[in-house]
Amino acid sequence: MSVTDPQPPAPDARTDAAQEALHDRIAADSLTTRRDYLRIVATVSGGLAVGGIGVASGILHRHGDTDGNPEIRKIADRIEPGESLAFRYPGDEDRAIAVRMDDGTLAGYSAVCTHLACAVLWRKERGSEGELYCPCHEGIFDARTGEVTAGPPPRGLPKVILLEQADGSVWAVGTARSGESLQEGYCRQRGQGSPLCARLEGTAPETGGGTERNERT
Repeated sequence: MSVTDPQPPAPDARTDAAQEALHDRIAADSLTTRRDYLRIVATVSGGLAVGGIGVASGILHRHGDTDGNPEIRKIADRIEPGESLAFRYPGDEDRAIAVRMDDGTLAGYSAVCTHLACAVLWRKERGSEGELYCPCHEGIFDARTGEVTAGPPPRGLPKVILLEQADGSVWAVGTARSGESLQEGYCRQRGQGSPLCARLEGTAPETGGGTERNERT
């Protein structure tokens, strides 16, 4: 080698040590990120599983699941045929939906799917009477009865008992649990001595959310 040829730089021990430390930090950070990601995935998956079990088994709060007297609440001045209305009942945290079918039938339901508590929507264009639909897992409920017609929901929708006055205004007056008739739900909450309790006699679950028309304003 000529004395005029450039000499390779002498290795810098400090530089090598810094690079090794950087590589170690990157590897550690990568491992931590992967562990954190797996922990997050496991937590979310576990939460969904617990939530699903809770909803299915009744551990978590269900719409209208109370024996007390829910507030009587006006929800609309009028609901025309072919219209739906989202509202809150019996509590401000309870999502509900009222639908007026083309033949004038008015029905009210919880708008919380009985599968994993996703929101339920009304699809008017589906079938002759429309359907109540949960987009999360393709759950479908009959718009007239609230019963399950397709998908994973384990039971029908709880009902909201609606009272329609002579002036067309619509009032929510009580709730009925899944599989419970309107009379059973109303009388459980208001008592057997309530006048409307007797008037609802014979109202079966298959009549849906249902309405009672009151000629008094």
